Amino acid sequence: MAQICELTGKKPLTGHKVSNSNIKTKRRQYPNLQTRRFFVPELKKSVTLCLSTKALRTIDKVGLTQAILKQDADILSPKLQKIQRSLTK
Repeated sequence: MAQICELTGKKPLTGHKVSNSNIKTKRRQYPNLQTRRFFVPELKKSVTLCLSTKALRTIDKVGLTQAILKQDADILSPKLQKIQRSLTK
């Protein structure tokens, strides 16, 4: 499974792990992803999403449907793009 947030599109970053002797080795910094299940009342369906904690905070603040509608379609996962299209109809 790819380490990508389905709502915000956050991906792993690359950087250096620096040892005591200043030797730099590559490392990856992964986003804090959580798997959560949400109910979309407009569609009467449940959907399981892999989201970053920032996306979870956004959903707590504005709600899942508003968060999906507010986001650009090219950033969303294919699953959420399908939900976004059905919500805008």
